[in-house]
Amino acid sequence: MSTVKRTNAQSSAPHAADSHDLIRVHGARVNNLKDVSIEIPKRRLTVFTGVSGSGKSSLVFDTIAAESQRLINETYSAFVQGFMPTLARPEVDVLDGLTTAIIVDQQRMGGDPRSTVGTATDANAMLRILFSRLGKPHIGPPGAYSFNTASVRASGAITVERGAKKAVKATFHRTGGMCTRCEGRGTVSDIDLTQLYDDSKSLNEDALTIPGYSMDGWYGRIFRGCGFFDPDKPIRKYTKKELHDLLHKEPTKIKVDGVNLTYEGLIPKIQKSFLSKDIDALQPHIRAFVERAMTFTVCPECDGTRLSEGARSSKIKKLSIADACAMEIRDLAEWVRDLKEPSVAPLLAALGQTLDSFVEIGLGYLSLERPSGTLSGGEAQRVKMIRHLGSSLTDVTYVFDEPTVGLHPHDIQRMNGLLLRLRDKGNTVLVVEHKPETIAIADHVVDLGPGAGTAGGAVCFEGTVEGLRSAGTITGRHFDDRAALKETVRKSTGTLEIRGATSHNLRNVDVDIPLGVLCVITGVAGSGKSSLVHGSIPAGADVVSVDQGAIRGSRRSNPATYTGLLDPIRKAFAKANGVKPALFSANSEGACPNCNGVGVVYTDLAMMAGVSTPCEECEGKRYQAAVLEYHLGGRDISEVLAMSVAEAEEFFGDGEAHTPAAHRILNRLADVGLGYLSLGQPLTTLSGGERQRLKLATHMAEKGGVYVLDEPTTGLHLADVEQLLGLLDRLVDSGKSVVAIEHHQAVMAHADWIIDLGPGAGHEGGRIVFEGTPADLVADRSTLTGEHLAAYVGA
Repeated sequence: MSTVKRTNAQSSAPHAADSHDLIRVHGARVNNLKDVSIEIPKRRLTVFTGVSGSGKSSLVFDTIAAESQRLINETYSAFVQGFMPTLARPEVDVLDGLTTAIIVDQQRMGGDPRSTVGTATDANAMLRILFSRLGKPHIGPPGAYSFNTASVRASGAITVERGAKKAVKATFHRTGGMCTRCEGRGTVSDIDLTQLYDDSKSLNEDALTIPGYSMDGWYGRIFRGCGFFDPDKPIRKYTKKELHDLLHKEPTKIKVDGVNLTYEGLIPKIQKSFLSKDIDALQPHIRAFVERAMTFTVCPECDGTRLSEGARSSKIKKLSIADACAMEIRDLAEWVRDLKEPSVAPLLAALGQTLDSFVEIGLGYLSLERPSGTLSGGEAQRVKMIRHLGSSLTDVTYVFDEPTVGLHPHDIQRMNGLLLRLRDKGNTVLVVEHKPETIAIADHVVDLGPGAGTAGGAVCFEGTVEGLRSAGTITGRHFDDRAALKETVRKSTGTLEIRGATSHNLRNVDVDIPLGVLCVITGVAGSGKSSLVHGSIPAGADVVSVDQGAIRGSRRSNPATYTGLLDPIRKAFAKANGVKPALFSANSEGACPNCNGVGVVYTDLAMMAGVSTPCEECEGKRYQAAVLEYHLGGRDISEVLAMSVAEAEEFFGDGEAHTPAAHRILNRLADVGLGYLSLGQPLTTLSGGERQRLKLATHMAEKGGVYVLDEPTTGLHLADVEQLLGLLDRLVDSGKSVVAIEHHQAVMAHADWIIDLGPGAGHEGGRIVFEGTPADLVADRSTLTGEHLAAYVGA
């Protein structure tokens, strides 16, 4: 009886613990945020909108998620914190009601050659256990099916303490599944010797064509002093032994001029210094050499499966683990469902659930063996999402960075369902998004702006989707914008023929891509668009390919250094002041000696998390005080780098600072919609869409006739899409051909010609299902793209 009373009393008065249902941000000033204060409801889906550069990421990632991450890190011991990245407290007065934040961003997944879709999720681990239990013949524990585990055999003496110590002979062996020939990579590399040296010359005549292998330095001393061959003899006249010593000799100790050195053949040396590293991380001239000298072929021993013969011989229902990983995930899910084995029932249920999540999220066309480095940003984000869907955690804050990137309108519906599922599990979901289809499902909307960069950073609207529609903000005004189909389309001036394209899932595709027009390639995610365009139109003499890959650059790199804009600026400063240009480089003579031109000083606190503080000597300006005495048009170099592109365009356009070379580059940056970026902003702080547009601006100076763009609307607000369409039109009108892979209906409607791939993804795609004008596609409505485009233009 008393129990009932207590329950009733409890239900009438709300518990104090349930009152914390808001995340409160007060006075946020990170990057361009102007003292922003907002309240975000917990256990709801909140979407953050606003033009590119309005401060969405600064608020969601750099303030809320960063502080949550920092507070979690502080719960670890000082020893553990010593190994963690340093996180400074964001510039904000009050942050209240935070919960653990899990960030699901668009960073490409690691490009390690042994990382696959299966290893990045739990699917491979579960499959290995399954085969170690049910596989016939039985070859060993789960590790025996892993291409990341090598077989090891060792023997030696171990000392056993039993009364008097005595040594016992013991043998140790571990069975791994790694193919010994390719070491679990699936490909083997051969070196083209003609790219290493010119055999008509001798070493002293600089026969070696490997970057950095000059006869003037240490290598010259080693080659001349080793005594294994005559450095004055042309390489083609070497004996077999001399050539073997030059190319393959194992490390050998030698003495040259009284100094102990090690001589090693060219091929093992190159393999250690160049080929063991991720090719994208190499410097451009070394990368070009590696691409010239290396030929990669499928490993003949494991046939590209990465697995040893033993691992491939063990089968369940005539299928080896290599066959299972090569299947499309949706087919593998069916196969797992058909395995009725009571002894591993819980494992089969968990594996089936993981595989079904792939299918549900629209990635059923991938296979588990697909290298994770080859996934697009959108695919990588969805693979990460699968890890969280099966999680038992609730009351977590999930932070998504444009989850609809790379998704066809058809797939966006699925993504929306998954976001709602995460919310319904009792989580707070924060989404930075531009697509109206996803904004529409929000419980709460925060619109930032009104402009970009210094013109943004304020909250323009907070409330419901209906409220946003009637609000006068840029997002509100453009929310129901629908592009109309073009009345007249341009006629092509020629065609680019693609014949028999078979890369990935393409099925012997023959297609003529029209030139001199805006041609848009469409189709659901995984239908073969990128395979067709990037696989069949190689970036060559006349083709400029702008993809969404990361921009290589350190924290010293910024838009001015990346685009080559700093060179004409430095020369203009040097000329105006009669000094040398190197003074105006923060990486060279003009750098502040205290922070070496970085602008901040990093202090390593050993066991505690390190901190970064603005340099006291240059106050974050990166230059020596003496350099800042020199002026051009009344501004010093640090003031010029603090300008936005739009300000700098005006500054270098006329007057005393008139610099045509700098003005041309700035014009191109403004053209692609980056007028708000400041010239000295570190590249590491740019979003994916900004990086792509920065690349596009850089490539526009090249003399290519065909521009290949991979989803140029990524990260663009509805209002900015119009500006991008204007830029594409100007490119085409100036005589260029533009081929764009795109999902945005406004770009489809604006195209002169559409090539639609499908009808589905993976092995259900890879065919051309439509070629023609957007008006024909809408009238036809025979494809998924046609249906969505018709609905979009209101036909």
